[in-house]
Amino acid sequence: MQLKIKPVEVVSSIDWIDDHIRIIDQTYLPHREFFLDIFEVGRVWEAIRSLRVRGAPAIGIAAAYGVYLGVKDLPEDGMQPFHTDVERICEYLATARPTAVNLQWALDQMVKTARKMQGQPVARIKETLLELAKSIHEDDKRVCAAIGQNGQEVIPQNANILTHCNTGSLATGQYGTALSIIYHAHLQKKNIHVWVDETRPLLQGSRLTAWELEKTGVPHHLIADSMAAWVMKEKKIDLIVVGADRVAQNGDTANKIGTYGLAILARHHKIPFYVASPISSIDFDTGSGENIPIEERESDEIRFIGKQQAAPRETPVYNPAFDITPHDLITAFVTEHGIVKPVFSKNLEKLRPQQD
Repeated sequence: MQLKIKPVEVVSSIDWIDDHIRIIDQTYLPHREFFLDIFEVGRVWEAIRSLRVRGAPAIGIAAAYGVYLGVKDLPEDGMQPFHTDVERICEYLATARPTAVNLQWALDQMVKTARKMQGQPVARIKETLLELAKSIHEDDKRVCAAIGQNGQEVIPQNANILTHCNTGSLATGQYGTALSIIYHAHLQKKNIHVWVDETRPLLQGSRLTAWELEKTGVPHHLIADSMAAWVMKEKKIDLIVVGADRVAQNGDTANKIGTYGLAILARHHKIPFYVASPISSIDFDTGSGENIPIEERESDEIRFIGKQQAAPRETPVYNPAFDITPHDLITAFVTEHGIVKPVFSKNLEKLRPQQD
């Protein structure tokens, strides 16, 4: 049964304002709501790299707008084909972060569109690229709402739900992925309660998810990552819902570091483990998680908590931003097209978009 989309008052992580994008700079949260206006492609790259804007869908949206910002002032009678400039800018933006597939997916859409319009007036191509970026943004809002609705199939009344990192409006065009499921369950008056993992090292759970849940009135408690096993042992968690930065064709899933450990704990405690993912986060050309690149970030993200030093300054650090959860630890995927159950290599393939 299709549920009606109900309004949820959630923050907007990114907006197109006349001739530029405006993001909420997530590096200031939860202490301050600071909005950043970005007019140049280089600033878009920096915002993605520095996590001012983050979350797989949101960085895809930002990158699409970034392509337009990169080409809007290019001359319309350049010596090389305009689509070559588009490709160059897309290659640059793709280097901001390697793991989330939405970034490359959005950039591929921009490149394909520019190629198809070869020979048309450059002004028209620029206009079309901006319209495409806006379309990617609006489509993500619809997709996230559908994920939230479809996810009600796996959320019982009075559920206690554990989530990891941030998968809400801050990470997407609107609503979120895993948090969209939670928001819609709250709207359906299912009397849910959320356990929020703090998500070290950058505390996206405590800084961002707890902040969003407080704004939307969803009951929740914050826990340190190391507490999750004990909370499961105490039978205070009925299911786990997380997001995804990239899903391989066989269902192996890259998500924020710590997700793999939660999946192992869930299997031990016989707790369902769901991944909320738009189709755009499924990498149909990557067979398994072994082939997903894992971003390694700066050492000081571990040595410091915020601006407070938490380890000796020269301590060697290993800081992978993501891990891979094997498909056999995942109960099901929640997508905009419904619930996908094993065998994932077969059932995810059914969602592959038709090639143009």
